[in-house]
Amino acid sequence: MELKISSQSQGDSAVVTVRGEIDLYTAPQLQSGLVNALEDGARRLLVDMSRVEFCDSTGMSVLLSGMKRARAKEGDLVLVAPKPAVRKILEVTGLDAVFAVEDSTDALPLAAESSPTA
Repeated sequence: MELKISSQSQGDSAVVTVRGEIDLYTAPQLQSGLVNALEDGARRLLVDMSRVEFCDSTGMSVLLSGMKRARAKEGDLVLVAPKPAVRKILEVTGLDAVFAVEDSTDALPLAAESSPTA
């Protein structure tokens, strides 16, 4: 399955919307999206996971790397609305205690929700 990523900045935050499956083959695409958002000046990354069907250990590693990069800029990375399958992986690996997780896309800025995604 294809992975689609779009990003929209708002102040020192960026909403990174991810659709599809994050695995060994698509993880580099996610990494580029997170790094680009940080390089564009964002310190806080809100990763909209509401349309992610699957995320393997490679994807989790990329998200951890993004969180470390954000924290190095005195920011953070927040996972927003992960589906049950992704939430299960977070729980099994213990990463639900590492990542900040918002249950609903209500945590996203309104402008980001209404923006077109690629």
